[in-house]
Amino acid sequence: MSPYPVMNEPIALKQKNLSLLQNRAICPSYDRSKVKTGIVHVGVGGFHRSHQAFYTDELMNAGESLDWGICGVGLREADRKIGDVLAQQDYLYTLIVRHPDGKVENRVIGSIVDFLLGCDDPEAVIAKMAHPDTKIVSLTITEGGYNFNPATGEFDFSNPGIQNDLANPSRPQTVFGFLTAALKRRREAGLAPFTVQSCDNIQHNGNVAREVLLTFAQKQDKDLASWIAASVAFPNAMVDRITPVTTPEDIQFLDTKIGIEDEWPVTCEPFVQWVIEDKFSAGRPSWEKAGAQFVPDVTPYETMKIRLLNAGHSVLGLLGSIHGHQTIDGCVSDPLFESYLSRFMDFEATPVLDPVPGIDLDQYKDCLIERFGNPNIKDKLSRICLESSSKLPKFLIPTIRENLQRGGSIEYATLVIAAWCYYSDTGKNKDGVALDIVDDMKAELYQAAKGTDADPLSFLKLESVFGDLAHNETFAKTYTGMVGALYENPDVARQMQVLLFGRE
Repeated sequence: MSPYPVMNEPIALKQKNLSLLQNRAICPSYDRSKVKTGIVHVGVGGFHRSHQAFYTDELMNAGESLDWGICGVGLREADRKIGDVLAQQDYLYTLIVRHPDGKVENRVIGSIVDFLLGCDDPEAVIAKMAHPDTKIVSLTITEGGYNFNPATGEFDFSNPGIQNDLANPSRPQTVFGFLTAALKRRREAGLAPFTVQSCDNIQHNGNVAREVLLTFAQKQDKDLASWIAASVAFPNAMVDRITPVTTPEDIQFLDTKIGIEDEWPVTCEPFVQWVIEDKFSAGRPSWEKAGAQFVPDVTPYETMKIRLLNAGHSVLGLLGSIHGHQTIDGCVSDPLFESYLSRFMDFEATPVLDPVPGIDLDQYKDCLIERFGNPNIKDKLSRICLESSSKLPKFLIPTIRENLQRGGSIEYATLVIAAWCYYSDTGKNKDGVALDIVDDMKAELYQAAKGTDADPLSFLKLESVFGDLAHNETFAKTYTGMVGALYENPDVARQMQVLLFGRE
C-alpha cells in the first residue's frame, strides 16, 4: 500500500492555493503580504533554498519579525529560468526533506518574496541593495565566484566582467560591481551599510568576501574602499546541508504522489547546520531561534566541515567516478569506499584539526558516514566533482600540506590527486565510459594531465591549483608512484586496497 494518499488533479503552487495545499504539505503560517525585504540574496540555487531561505521561513513561522523576507538576485542569463519559475509560483517552492528511513517531509517555503535579474536591469538590483530596508546582502556564488587565484590568492582583474565593472560602474555585471555600486549609494545617502554575508563553502568565507570586495573597490574608488573597510561587516559562517540537484523525478513525485505542481522544488537531507559569527552592520534575524548557532569565532567549525565533509565528498567523488559509481550513497554502500573514507578522515584530516567547542569529532564523522549513505538522497558524483579546481585547493590540498609539515600520513589524499589527474586526462572511468566533467579550468587541467606519460609531475605543475606542491620531495615521490600505477591499471580499487590492507 502506498504511504501517500491518492490525489486528484495536482494543485499549482501559488499563494492563492496555499489553503488547498495544507493537507498535502507544511505551508507558511505567516501572512506573506506583510513580509518586508530585509535580505537581498545573490545566487538562488538549491543550497540557498534548502538552507538560508529555510531558516528564515522557520523563523517567520515561529512568529518572529516579518522584516527579513528575501529578494533573490541572479546576475547572469543562466539565472533567468529560476527567476521565471519563482515569479510564476509567487516565489514559493517545495522543500522535499528525505530521511534515511524513507520518511519524506514536504514543506512549502515562503521566505523568498521577489527576484531580480541583474543582466536585464542592473539599476533595479543596485537600488534594491541600496534601499534602507535592506540590512543584509548574502551570497551563494560558489567557490569560483570570488574571482581569485586559489594558489596565489590574487584577485583576477583580467576577468572581462571585472573590466566592464571598472569602466561602467553604473551597469555592473559581477557581484563586486553591484555591491560596490550599492554601498556607494548608501554612503552618499547617509545610510548605514548592509552586511555582506557569504554562505559559500569557503574557509573564512566572510574574510574572503571582504578581501576580494575591498580589492575591487580600491581599484574603483579608494575613499569608498576605506569606508567599506571601516563600516561593513563580513561575518564568517559554516553552512551545511546536502542538497543534490533537482531531478525530473522530484517534480514528478510531488505531482503524482503529493498533488503539488511545482516546476522547481528542492530535495535535501534532514540534517542542517549553520554556525555564524555574530558580526552584523545593521541588525540580523534571530536565526538562533530557528536552530542556527552564533559564536565569536567560527574557524574551528568551518575547518572541521571543509576538511571532513567537503573533502570527504571529493575523496568519494573522484575515486568513485573512476571506479564506476554514480552517487555518493552508492560509494558509501561499498565497504571498500566506506573504509577508505573513514581512514582518510581518521588518519589524515582529524590529526590536523583543532578542537571544536561542543563537537565530538568521532560522532561527527560517524554522522557524516550516515548522511552520505542516505539512500534517498541520490547525490550524483558528477555534481560532487563539479568545479574541482575551485574545491580541492581549499578542501583537500591544505590537509596534505599540513601533514607534510608535521610528518603525517598523506597517502589517502595523494591517491585522490592522482585520480584527479587520470580523470582530467582521460575523461573516462576504468571501463572506458565517458564522465561528465564540468570545470572552468577543464582545458588547463587536461593540458597539464596529458603530459603525465612524459613527466609524471606534469599535472602538479599547474601552479594556479597546486602552488609549489610539485617541489615537495616527499609528496612528489608518493604521487609519482600512485599516478604511475593508476595509469598502468585505472582500477582505483586496487590502489585503495593496497593502502587499506597492504595488498591488492
